[in-house]
Amino acid sequence: MENNSEIVFALQGLNDSLTNHQIYFAFALTLYLFTVFVNLTLIVTICLEKVLHEPIYIFLSNLCFNGICGASSFYPKLLHDLLADSHVITYSGCLTQIFAVYSYVFCEFTSLTVMAYDRYLAICKPLQYRALMTGQKVAQLLLLTWCFSLLETVVGVALTTRLPLCGRHLRKIFCTNWEVVKLSCRVDTTVNNIYGFTLMFSHVSQTGLILVSYGHLVRASLRSRSDRRKFAQTCLPHLVTLLVFTISLVFDTMYSRYGSGGALQALQNALAAEFLVVPPLINPIIYGINLQQIRSRILQNFTHKPEIQKPHS
Repeated sequence: MENNSEIVFALQGLNDSLTNHQIYFAFALTLYLFTVFVNLTLIVTICLEKVLHEPIYIFLSNLCFNGICGASSFYPKLLHDLLADSHVITYSGCLTQIFAVYSYVFCEFTSLTVMAYDRYLAICKPLQYRALMTGQKVAQLLLLTWCFSLLETVVGVALTTRLPLCGRHLRKIFCTNWEVVKLSCRVDTTVNNIYGFTLMFSHVSQTGLILVSYGHLVRASLRSRSDRRKFAQTCLPHLVTLLVFTISLVFDTMYSRYGSGGALQALQNALAAEFLVVPPLINPIIYGINLQQIRSRILQNFTHKPEIQKPHS
């Protein structure tokens, strides 16, 4: 058994699964650049337009920034491997990728929970919204989102680093905590498993809070046409984002733990990468299309049409 720091992992996800790596490289590069572009477009638009400096748009900017972080934790290494003869990653590089991927996952869950709370206050308590969702409260929620997510990740990675490893082959196209834990040298991983189930319970609880808030939102949206419009514009995109992210993550988690190793490699790759590819790509598109204020500002900026101001009476 060697020192963990000297281990070089072999990523087996791409081995013999792709026939023309150059085509997949071009496709992956296009997806990555487009993902970064649409997220940056939304972030820059919200930052530059004072009318969009509202809590929901600030939280949306945070979601898009996290999407860029998530995509950047996956695509660069994939692009390198698509053109490389061997698909390997050092132990420290693997832990770094695990930290980046899991920070993105945990931050996505927490961001969606915070956004659901914001929409609950905006629709269910409209008269108290400004008093409750102050600039200080927004800053505190953003700080909580990142600190909580990074803390969850640090503890998980720290528990993994204590395990002596005897294997070098990872079945995926990128590093995940569970794949590394499975390589441990027949040592007790009970603490890791308990922490994993604790995280699972935490995020199931967050999903439950979101669904409860949506129960209140649906009831409140029936009160008036303006409330129904507000629900359709800001809550439906949020619900779609939650469902896409949660379903793709659950599929990957269940397949990693209980899936058959004999499945098609292309299917394994698709299941493994979906939660890192799809949500960062569609989140800004869904919100950008559905939120009229963002849509109009983006169109105005790209067409360079000045906003028509009404003459003073």
